[in-house]
Amino acid sequence: MHQKDQYQEHVPVLMKQVLTYLDPREGDRYLDLTAGYGGHATKILERTKNPKNTCLVDRDPAAIKSLTARFAEKDVQIIQKDFYTASQKLVQEGQKFNLILADLGVSSPHLNQASRGFSIQKDGPLDMRMDTTQELTAAEVLNTYAEAELVKILQEYGEEPKARQIASLIVNNRPLETTEQLATLVAKAWPGHSRVHPATRTFQALRVAVNNELDLLRLSLPLWLDELLAPQGRIAIISFHSLEDRLVKQALQERAGDRYDASLTLLTKHPVSGDQDELVSNPRARSAKLRAAVKQK
Repeated sequence: MHQKDQYQEHVPVLMKQVLTYLDPREGDRYLDLTAGYGGHATKILERTKNPKNTCLVDRDPAAIKSLTARFAEKDVQIIQKDFYTASQKLVQEGQKFNLILADLGVSSPHLNQASRGFSIQKDGPLDMRMDTTQELTAAEVLNTYAEAELVKILQEYGEEPKARQIASLIVNNRPLETTEQLATLVAKAWPGHSRVHPATRTFQALRVAVNNELDLLRLSLPLWLDELLAPQGRIAIISFHSLEDRLVKQALQERAGDRYDASLTLLTKHPVSGDQDELVSNPRARSAKLRAAVKQK
């Protein structure tokens, strides 16, 4: 796939809502912590016209390659690290931003490339690494972790009601090598399943475990809200499952409200979803929830 085709293939979710709540203005300093293939960044930069004070972060080498090509003629800072490590670096440098965006979860190219191992629909190796240079893969988790640890992962990260049954099936059918093998195996725990594939929660749990997503988010939120967001700056965070949304909601509410020590004002009392047109045209948007806040003086 050509580079241009790849970043055009990824349709950024909730674009209209991101622009509404971030309200980018000329001269704003902008940090995108999950820049992906640059869809949100392109639109925001059209408004800020401030590439020199723009920082785009992603841990995926393929995304970094795409971002580098897409913004080759603009003097933006591009960092290939997970967003927690990148945030620590930016805090140490004393940087502050007027706009911060984090679009959590996987991108369309992740799901559309069978070789990445994220998709239930496409048979591929059990990989699921967002950073393809890291060692831990979904295959290693499935084939080497103790049954009790698998149960914990499925329960905590996938909220899977049949975690024990699925973990037992995994351990008794090792080694597992492909996404199709795993999806077929999990379906045995859910005979006569509904429209949503019964392995969806298992795939989510594995992806979260392989990429350490929740721990990185938990550690990063205080850095974003307390250190990197400038006074009167705005932050928007898009999550795709309840565990992420819960962490974001809690972090924002802890700093907001009618209190003397409040540091944030919530721009969204409830999570914002896509409108009907977007939900039809971009299936990934169906589970997307946006929360936003503005930093007080």
